Amino acid sequence: MDLVKILEENEGKEDLSKSIKVHKNVELDIDLGSLLASDHNVFDTKALKSNPNLYLIDLTRDNVQLLINKIWELPVERVDEAIVAKLPKPNYTLPRSHVIPKPKPLTKWQQFAKEKGIRSKKKDRSKLKWDEELKKWIPTYGYKRVKAQEQKEWLIEAKGNASLIDDPFAKAKTAKQERQSKNELQRLRNIAKSKNIKLPRVGLPTREHFSSSQQFSEALTIARTSTASIGKFQSRLPKEKDAKGIAKEVIGMKRKRKAPPLNVIEEKRRNKNLVDSILKSNTKIVRDDYSTGIAEIKQSTTSGSKKRKGALKANKSKTAKKPKAGKGKRDLHKKVGGRKRR
Repeated sequence: MDLVKILEENEGKEDLSKSIKVHKNVELDIDLGSLLASDHNVFDTKALKSNPNLYLIDLTRDNVQLLINKIWELPVERVDEAIVAKLPKPNYTLPRSHVIPKPKPLTKWQQFAKEKGIRSKKKDRSKLKWDEELKKWIPTYGYKRVKAQEQKEWLIEAKGNASLIDDPFAKAKTAKQERQSKNELQRLRNIAKSKNIKLPRVGLPTREHFSSSQQFSEALTIARTSTASIGKFQSRLPKEKDAKGIAKEVIGMKRKRKAPPLNVIEEKRRNKNLVDSILKSNTKIVRDDYSTGIAEIKQSTTSGSKKRKGALKANKSKTAKKPKAGKGKRDLHKKVGGRKRR
């Protein structure tokens, strides 16, 4: 009999776990567009306290079962040998995890093109172009185009007024470098404009734009790290260092950490230098006289003595009389004012 009872109990449990029918006192608020099910029923506090993990697993299973039952009620269609159900529009708007991104500011050319109604034709352009001289397809941009251009222009016709010393290849190279520098300058100006940084039209930045050397070094570091490689392949000035605390503002820039001490002597030297720098600063925390009020007394006494000396000097200058003559009798041990004759 005991065995029969155990089998009946096990069968009942298996049937209950496989059942798709779930009873709830309050129906769930289901949003199929977001695949969201909100359960407004009251928790069973006794079951939750006795075995919280089992209670939460059962509750989650029941709610998911009700959500899947609603999904099966949706109309289905066959797409590429697969049955697909189309979800309706969501009723519940999910909150954003981040702030809505601000629109990227337009560059000077983009703003001009928008005002004049100029449209870009990048989509219509083909990546390859047929060259009649070389009799092959050449890419419109990239290093292969440059190589093809060198094959094409291996000989440059000299103009009539050109001097024999001038090198046309060197001239073309310098002109290209100037164009690249101009484009780079315009790119940096666009970055400064997007970040509301005022730059001078001609010459170096003045004190109005960078009031301190820290601001100047920050602007220099940001300009150098504004490339795709975060300034890894950009050349540096002699003795140029990154600005302090700029790694937090520049995305992708790693903060340089001090290397740990190699041995005990090095660690002792670092700690000694740190303590010396604190003691040399002469702060109120380190000084003992600030705790007893001796410093204030000293300051008041010194200021009072200075005031008295100044008052005595002022009185002497106002009320002083001419010294009287000694009538030939002069005491050498006594100091007497007057003119000294030699």
